[in-house]
Amino acid sequence: MTGSLLVDNIGELVTNDGRGGDPLGVRRDAALLVEDGRVAWVGPARYAPAAARRVDAAGAAVLPGFVDSHAHLVFAGDRAAEFAARMAGEPYTGGGIRTTVGATRAASDDDLRATVGRLRAEMRRQGTTTVEIKSGYGLSVADEARSLRIAAEFTEDTTFLGAHVVPAEYADRPDDYVGLVCGPMLAAAAPYARWIDVFCERGAFDADHARAILTCGQAVGLGVRLHANQLGPGPGVRLGVELGAASVDHCTHLTDADVDALAGSETVATLLPGAEFSTRSRYPDARRLLEAGVTVALATDCNPGSSYTSSMPFCVALAVREMGMTPAEAVWAATAGGAAALRRTDVGRLTVGARADLVVLDAPTHLHLAYRPGVPLIRHVLHNGVPR
Repeated sequence: MTGSLLVDNIGELVTNDGRGGDPLGVRRDAALLVEDGRVAWVGPARYAPAAARRVDAAGAAVLPGFVDSHAHLVFAGDRAAEFAARMAGEPYTGGGIRTTVGATRAASDDDLRATVGRLRAEMRRQGTTTVEIKSGYGLSVADEARSLRIAAEFTEDTTFLGAHVVPAEYADRPDDYVGLVCGPMLAAAAPYARWIDVFCERGAFDADHARAILTCGQAVGLGVRLHANQLGPGPGVRLGVELGAASVDHCTHLTDADVDALAGSETVATLLPGAEFSTRSRYPDARRLLEAGVTVALATDCNPGSSYTSSMPFCVALAVREMGMTPAEAVWAATAGGAAALRRTDVGRLTVGARADLVVLDAPTHLHLAYRPGVPLIRHVLHNGVPR
C-alpha cells in the first residue's frame, strides 16, 4: 500500500484495451490502482483494493493522457502577422519558416528553454502527458544540436528535423545543404535525438534528398518520421512506407496508391487538423483512411507559424467536426494512435503495466471533448502516477 494511489468513483474509464470489439475498452463504475508510477489494477469500483492515497473522480470520465506525437516547441519569435495575412486570403506556402529560423538562432538557450517549458506546461494543463518535440528552426550544426539538447530536457521523444527547409545561406546550393545535414549536422544532433524527420514537399525537400537524409539517419540508429503530402500530392507518403517510417504526418493530399501503401504497412498516418484550421486549407479525409484500415493518430503540430495550438482537445473536436471521425475514433487517435506513431507501448492506454498517465475530465464521458469544444474540461492530470 505504501505509495499506492487509487482513482475511484470513475463513471466512464477509457482503457484502450481493445477488448470486446470496443477499441476504447470503456468500463463503467470503475477504479484504477497506481503503484510505482504504473497501473497495477483496473476493475469494478466495488472491488477496489486499499491504497495510501485516493483521487475521487466523482462520477466523471477518466482517459489515458493524450500523446502528442508531432510538435515543434523549440523556437523564438512570433508570426501572428503571418496568421492575420492568411486570414485575409494569402495562401500558406511554408515560407515563413525562415523567419522563425532567424529569431531562433538569435535567441539564448534560456529563452528557448523558457518557451519549451511554457508550451509543455500548457499541454499538460490540457491533458497531454507525452509529447514529441522536433528541432528544425536552427538549421545550422550548432543550433540544431542545441535545439535537441534543450528538447531532451522535456521529453524522451526528440526528433532531428534539420531538413525542415533549406536555409537562406544555402538557397542556391541545396545539394550542399543536404550534405551538411547528412554529415556534420547529423553527427552533432544524433546524440540528443530518437528520430529523424524531413519536410518532403514542394519548396522544401524532394524525394531523392529526403531518402538520402532519412537513410543516413537510419544508419546511425534513428527512427524515421516524415512530413508528407501537406501542400499537395507527392512522393512522401510512399517513401515513408518504403523506409518503414513510424509515422507520416499531414497526409492531406492522398492518392489511392498512398492510402493502399499505408493500409498495407505499420506506418501511422498522423493528422494535424490545427494546421488546416490555421492555414484555411482543406482537411485530411480521416474517414477514407480509417475505412481502408490505416492506423490514424492526431497531434497538434504546435508551432509558431502554421498551427500555434497546444490543445489536443481542440484537435479532437476538429477531427470530429471536419475530418469525419467519430468521437471515439478521435479520442483513440489522440491517445493510443499517438503512442503507435511513437512506437510506444507504455503510454496511450490504461491497462495493467502501462505508465499511469491519465486525465480526469470535468465531464461524464469522453464525448464531451467534441461536444463542448473550447471548454477547459481537464480536471486532474496524473503523469507517472503523480498529480500535475
